[in-house]
Amino acid sequence: MSGAIMNEIASINQTQVDVATAESMPNSIEAEQQLLGAILTNNDIYDRVASIIQPRHFFDPVHQRIYEVAAARIAKNNLASPVTLKAFLEDDEGLKELGGPAYLARLAGAAVSAFAARDYAQIIYDLAIRRELMGLGRDIAAKAARVDVASEPAEQIVEAEQELYKLAEKGSSDSGFQSFLRAITEAVNVANAAYERGGGMAGVSTGLTDMDKMLGGLHKSDLLILAGRPSMGKTSLATNIAFNIAKAYRQGKLADGTNGAIDGGVVGFFSLEMSAEQLAGRILSEASEISSHKIRQGDMEEFEFRRFVEAAKDLEACPLYIDDTAAIPIAQLSARARRLKRTHGLDVLIIDYLQLVRGTSENRVQEIGEISMGLKAIAKELQIPVIALSQLSRQVENREDKRPQLSDLRESGSIEQDADVVMFVYRGEYYKEREKPDDDNLEAMAAWQDDMARLHGKAEVIIGKQRHGPIGTVELSFEAQFTRFGNLAKSWQVGSDDASF
Repeated sequence: MSGAIMNEIASINQTQVDVATAESMPNSIEAEQQLLGAILTNNDIYDRVASIIQPRHFFDPVHQRIYEVAAARIAKNNLASPVTLKAFLEDDEGLKELGGPAYLARLAGAAVSAFAARDYAQIIYDLAIRRELMGLGRDIAAKAARVDVASEPAEQIVEAEQELYKLAEKGSSDSGFQSFLRAITEAVNVANAAYERGGGMAGVSTGLTDMDKMLGGLHKSDLLILAGRPSMGKTSLATNIAFNIAKAYRQGKLADGTNGAIDGGVVGFFSLEMSAEQLAGRILSEASEISSHKIRQGDMEEFEFRRFVEAAKDLEACPLYIDDTAAIPIAQLSARARRLKRTHGLDVLIIDYLQLVRGTSENRVQEIGEISMGLKAIAKELQIPVIALSQLSRQVENREDKRPQLSDLRESGSIEQDADVVMFVYRGEYYKEREKPDDDNLEAMAAWQDDMARLHGKAEVIIGKQRHGPIGTVELSFEAQFTRFGNLAKSWQVGSDDASF
């Protein structure tokens, strides 16, 4: 038997398989016919179902084209009826097989009542999703069967997760406009949450009193940028906040009847610069009040080591999850955040730091824009606050006043635009320490020592942008040996039992 004949037979067999597969696909031709008939007899029905289905959701290709033409006419405020659609579809080969323009009249005659149209549209959509799931399953199986060096299994898993998530997001009928009643009810619920917590805070507490007062806590769907020059302590502040939130975690019943965090929360921490072990060491240093240098060197007294082990035991149950994958792509970061939310819950996400995340663009400015937009999308999608650390440009060092400002953000256009809050960490002590005068200049040395005493153990968090609140400066305490930020006691609190450190 010749090769040409064998190829022809294989082609015929494949066609038969494709036809059999198509026929076995979940579908409801009757539902499609009745919905199309309803639209052709009452164009107002289209507005009720347009948010649910699109032409591609129809199983029959002829039905796809009829719906597409009808939708195009209705969108232009033109009538879509069997008579008006006849001119656009009378040459359609598929329609001719079904009886030509007379088929449009039969559809109108078999129309479902208006009140049931949305239910029929949902049936058509659900069946289309089932078909897409079957197709996605075949694609995953086919990719897995091909042993290709360029396509690692781990990458295929991420791709599959992304495709499944895209599929889940398509056709959501809850999107789009919502009534003012619904919006105002949600606003009242947020205000009520703040009122029940004693006022001043509707979001997740950072554990830092003055910062909470300025921000009102960390709010769902907000992207917060925490920026600073190297050695200012932005990673330390982020780990402090993560530790405070995870340590305070308490689960209970929420106002809507579901279970969730009523205090603190589950924290996800992407540490792209430091390893998980180094990050855990910093948190243990803060919790045990043992210098991080001593922990790294193993230079601890016996009582200090016991305290260190006790702190580690206390922190075992903290819902703090660390991912230290270097140079993680933004798509993979999103997929892992979704997975954490699904498996363990997720109330706050922290990324250290933004410039180490990878995008798809070769242009650096566009890549940073893609990353910042991606992080904001995660915040909205998962309904959680996202804190992203960011570098500052070197132009800060060229100014006399080293306090950072919005223009110091690297690739500031996209970051500043996408962020709901932009904060800067600033420690005047760091810069003043490097201005130490010569020992023989007694007057300058005395002034320098006064400045150092005034700045010692203090830090500032400068809120340069806040979409829903005031801007200003929050003063914090900073203990360098434990890399710990804390609440700074005010002058009127010193010596009082109410002082908080």
